[in-house]
Amino acid sequence: MSGLLLRGGMLIPMTSREAIGLGDILIQDGRIAAIYPGGAPEEVRSSVSEIRNVAGQLVLPGLVNAHTHAAMTLFRSFADDLPLMRWLKEAIWPAEEKLTGDDVYWGTKLAIAEMLKSGITTFADMYFFMDQVAQASLDTGIRAHLSRGMVGFGPSAEKALTESAAFFRQYNGAGDGLTRVWLGPHAPYTCSPDYLKRVMALADELGTGLHIHLSETATEVDDMTKQYGLPPVELMDSIGLFERPVLAAHCVHLNEKERAILVEKGVGIAHNPVSNMKLASGVAPVEALRQAQAILALGTDGAASNNNLDLIEEMRQAALLQKVHLLDPLALPAYEALEMATIGGARALRWDDEIGTLEVGKRADLITINLQQPHLCPDHDPVSRLVYAAKGADVATVLVNGRILVDQGRLTCMDEEEVMAKATAAAYRLTRQ
Repeated sequence: MSGLLLRGGMLIPMTSREAIGLGDILIQDGRIAAIYPGGAPEEVRSSVSEIRNVAGQLVLPGLVNAHTHAAMTLFRSFADDLPLMRWLKEAIWPAEEKLTGDDVYWGTKLAIAEMLKSGITTFADMYFFMDQVAQASLDTGIRAHLSRGMVGFGPSAEKALTESAAFFRQYNGAGDGLTRVWLGPHAPYTCSPDYLKRVMALADELGTGLHIHLSETATEVDDMTKQYGLPPVELMDSIGLFERPVLAAHCVHLNEKERAILVEKGVGIAHNPVSNMKLASGVAPVEALRQAQAILALGTDGAASNNNLDLIEEMRQAALLQKVHLLDPLALPAYEALEMATIGGARALRWDDEIGTLEVGKRADLITINLQQPHLCPDHDPVSRLVYAAKGADVATVLVNGRILVDQGRLTCMDEEEVMAKATAAAYRLTRQ
């Protein structure tokens, strides 16, 4: 029998807490072929082509980074400790004007290296030179949900529509389904309602969804309300944006009506706690949204505003932030934070039919985490250990579509030293001239 058997791990399938336990997983043709609670029978063990002993490790679905700007690794630790609009206008936007496709390729590969090594198997990206982002993703084997950023004013507005359509037609479904393309209108403050209606029409023509920033700062909400008479989420609802698949990043400043709209319309909400804290954007009402059964995911945002892409850290920070903000230790429990990073992310990206849980028939996107370390001892609760004590560096093995991309903590899909050298050279040229 061909296939890979992962043997003896502590399975966290994310189908229910009750399903957690020791077991084996059989992977064939890029998919989960069988799950054996307690262990595979002898006839399977004796006939499979490869067995990997993962005893002493957690085995769970790959993590989903539901919102980032991957190539912004080039601006990591550049222009820190500034408010959002000063940070953008005085530092980031001027540097980004000098970006080339080659810069974005190497910046994206650097992000992918970091994400894979910390257990992220899928990422949702919005940026520029997206053909280079797609190529970096295909070259490394990661699962990618990509959107070309669109700004609805100035000379780039028409170009953004044309290039987004061409990007969709070239890359949607590429890499045996590893790549999906949505449209990426940046935000209501950079895309007018009239422009957004054109983006929506294009999305309907292509049969795809929309990735957008919403209600990230109080200033944005105030400005939109003064200009249009409605806050961002209500404004987007009034023009019909949510009648199609939408991935909304941030959603920090929401009124009660807006929270209800996001839940009713099934909008995927990508919460970015570390970026929101670092830029002092505010605290998103995650617990209230969770109680209302919203589709909640986790994102890192770009490395320029985080400053890492460690989604395990993001889980812990999301949970702790809700607890201290609400003065409630029961807010956002560990298992629910893990759901946001796995099946929640898959749902937000409308990919939960293929990824997000360990189930027979789903894609073999999964990770293992080495528990044999002092900071993860003793073994009282596997989920609490993962969310509150683990770190990205604890990831041992990463598979995407059944292909091993990280083996014992080492990348198998790229030359890590080359990637860091190329990305560093690009970063210096962009920020030191």
